[in-house]
Amino acid sequence: MDEEDDNTIYAVVVNHEEQYSIWPTFREIPLGWRAVGKEGPKADCLAYIEEVWTDMRPLSLRKKMEGSAS
Repeated sequence: MDEEDDNTIYAVVVNHEEQYSIWPTFREIPLGWRAVGKEGPKADCLAYIEEVWTDMRPLSLRKKMEGSAS
């Protein structure tokens, strides 16, 4: 599908490792993911993710690295 013709409304979702993605609202969110409350066109959802997901490392890696630094 051409992005210009994409009228799908997406939800921003996050998993237990604090990794973000988008998911069409008409589909059930997969196990292990939860909605964060942001919905809209693809570009808006991706812009939101770019704003809030500032550390791309999975949560478990961040915790491990913090433990090593102590």
